[in-house]
Amino acid sequence: MRAALRSYVAALHHAYLGAAALLPPGERAALPLLRAGEVTVVVAAARYLHVLATADPLPVPHGQEVAEHDTDGDLAWTVRFYDPVVLPALALVAEPGPPASGDVRRVIGITDVIYHLSVAPGGGLAPHHAQHAGTGLANQHAAAVRDADTLRAALRGREALVDEFAVAERLGLHHAVRMLAAALAPDNPDVARAAAGDDDAAIRRALVASARPGRGRAVAGSPGHARGAS
Repeated sequence: MRAALRSYVAALHHAYLGAAALLPPGERAALPLLRAGEVTVVVAAARYLHVLATADPLPVPHGQEVAEHDTDGDLAWTVRFYDPVVLPALALVAEPGPPASGDVRRVIGITDVIYHLSVAPGGGLAPHHAQHAGTGLANQHAAAVRDADTLRAALRGREALVDEFAVAERLGLHHAVRMLAAALAPDNPDVARAAAGDDDAAIRRALVASARPGRGRAVAGSPGHARGAS
């Protein structure tokens, strides 16, 4: 199983790098995984299988912990494996419905993640699944980078809030995403409508639309007001 999971991560990263190679150099360098250069990929088994990458350092393995190192081009990573035998607290993660990603991160002790994927019980770990996941992840990251650049250029004086929004979306801080969106586009009905749903990327797209020329009503409010709302 460890060999299959290690191969899945390698195929995921290879597909990510392949999609990134099609981007302009500046966009490619800004992708979170490539910007980190070297990451730790945690594979944690609760009811769902969780695969999450972080640039934060973890302690050296001890006891029954296993770590395996791989590289692909300029990207290097170490895969760390955790299950309820190695980390008993994972057995307490309740996942009767959707994946409990936040609970798994708390058990592992990781807050800053570059990506977090969840595989359902019996889900596919075949190379073509990894290829689709890696390509989709690279495209999502590229879109988020471009949209953040657009928002920084459009919302002069509120770049810090835009940066906070981008980080909150990447980390899956859903409540923070909604609060920051409201601060960046107060009283905008399209942003409010998107914030009522559960898709953080949709909120980002609504923000970008609100910042287009001629949509000044959507981003009304002084920079001081926006900072206070954060």
